[in-house]
Amino acid sequence: MKSILAVTLLLYSFFTIAQECTEANAITFQKEINAQYANPYESPLTKKDRENFKSLDFYPIDTNFCVAAKLVRTPNEKPFEMATTTDRKPVYVKYGEVYFTIAGKEYKLDVFRNTMAAKMEAYKNSLFLPFTDLTSGDESYAGGRYIDLTIPEGDTIIIDFNTAYNPYCTYNHKYSCPIPPAQNDLQVAIKAGVKAYKK
Repeated sequence: MKSILAVTLLLYSFFTIAQECTEANAITFQKEINAQYANPYESPLTKKDRENFKSLDFYPIDTNFCVAAKLVRTPNEKPFEMATTTDRKPVYVKYGEVYFTIAGKEYKLDVFRNTMAAKMEAYKNSLFLPFTDLTSGDESYAGGRYIDLTIPEGDTIIIDFNTAYNPYCTYNHKYSCPIPPAQNDLQVAIKAGVKAYKK
């Protein structure tokens, strides 16, 4: 069974797109994730599904879903075991809270660090943002979606929901995927990023 940590490390290289809200960045994301899913050495798809794969289904790019959020660090958090779709219990620690506005309403999400990845030089500045929203279980995957972020130098962090992607277990049962914590359920429809997978 493949660990979602390996998946995160693999994806991280192209999810660390320039920290600004542009349509070009979202297009780059879509091209690169499609290329990865078509690659037999990197794809989470089963061999059968990959043979017919052309593209994931994306929401139309909308830069209104790319926000400059305020990052409030919470340095005294204790590591915890995050629930997954299997009995695997990866250890994460809450890094902070992000506050942002969409369509005039304010929202908050918790961001996390994987304690194993944090020990690796290449990924020591990576953050994990799992979430669900009002599209979950309808237009998007019921188990939520993920966004990979980079720790900023200051207290502002760009969150581009156009780069929200599905857990690998959406495509293949051999993966073990973190389940977004209850507090990361957004009461807004995030019509951006990757939609539910349809074979």
